[in-house]
Amino acid sequence: MTKRFLAAAAFVLLSSTVSATDIGTTFETACPFGDCAAGISLSYLGEFVIPTGHMENGVEFGGISGLDFDAATGHYIAISDDRSERGPARFYELDVDLDASGLKGVSVVKQVTLKDKNGEPFAARTVDPESIRLGKDGIYWGSEGDGKALLAPFVRVASPDGSFVREFMLPEGFAPTADKSTGIRDNLAFEDLAIAPSGDVFVGVEAALYQDGPNPSLTSGSLSRIVRYDGATGEPKAEYVYPVSPIPQAATKADGGNDNGMSEILALDDHRLLAVERSYAQGFGNTIKIMMMDLTDATDVSAIASLAKNDQRVVPVRKSQVLDLRAIGLVPDNIEAMSLGKAKDGTDILILGSDNNFSAGQKTQFYAFKVLNRPQQ
Repeated sequence: MTKRFLAAAAFVLLSSTVSATDIGTTFETACPFGDCAAGISLSYLGEFVIPTGHMENGVEFGGISGLDFDAATGHYIAISDDRSERGPARFYELDVDLDASGLKGVSVVKQVTLKDKNGEPFAARTVDPESIRLGKDGIYWGSEGDGKALLAPFVRVASPDGSFVREFMLPEGFAPTADKSTGIRDNLAFEDLAIAPSGDVFVGVEAALYQDGPNPSLTSGSLSRIVRYDGATGEPKAEYVYPVSPIPQAATKADGGNDNGMSEILALDDHRLLAVERSYAQGFGNTIKIMMMDLTDATDVSAIASLAKNDQRVVPVRKSQVLDLRAIGLVPDNIEAMSLGKAKDGTDILILGSDNNFSAGQKTQFYAFKVLNRPQQ
């Protein structure tokens, strides 16, 4: 969940919207990192908006921070980052009306309450759901934790009815600390979750841990860690450095705030992933960039306690920009969800979703792209 600074976007009154980018417009990155086997090309299929304030079963819909495709149903699961305040911590099953001609609608099929280890719904502000994926033995989901309240982030596996199954081990150095000497920063923790074809699970923090250096600024980036887990055991296998870019846009409002962070990751194969870098500048809005990263030859930094106080040579993941949503004529909101999937006609698609922060100045926004080409092994 990004911090928003008196968001200035207009309230959306309609359930669908028209963007400046034409349906069918194609975008290609032929050789990211100079590797033409990693080429990706996408064709725009449109946008659909659910206005803030929409109710489902008496609970406000919104806060969509993670999204994944369920091939068994043809539907998507989407997690809300409501901290059990407007309703119980939950995820949704969504039907996405989408084919090669465009994105026509998104509707809620059902709502599922996530349960704590005691089998009960989470109490208010004891959890911050931010990510969700379908794994081999259940629904994998992550909580960002709460740095101020010293609540540690976690990744858990739930059954389809939301019940607790198991929890992954939190690596050393990630738990929040009262003196802010080590651990997650508040609201900049476990934001990202991906599952590779091998079953390995990747979990990323939005920006650097305290011991690893500063947040992004207009002139410098931030060193985020990505943890690689054995999905079957929940044990960490490795950690990699993802260099978050500097904030791309200054605030245009006097004394306005701005930020940048990694808000989602998605596995393309066992070593290539897509990442969302999501920035907000007050008075300007969001800048959303889709990056491709390659973990090949990246240093395992799990034994390095502090990246800021390290004298060892560290090779970060390679990254290359795939798409800048503003640059192609879109006006993105707070994009935090990303999934590969299938449209109604079997078309391979990439779909993005936004977290509206339950704010009247924002919206739950979905973008869809046809995948024309993707990396080859």
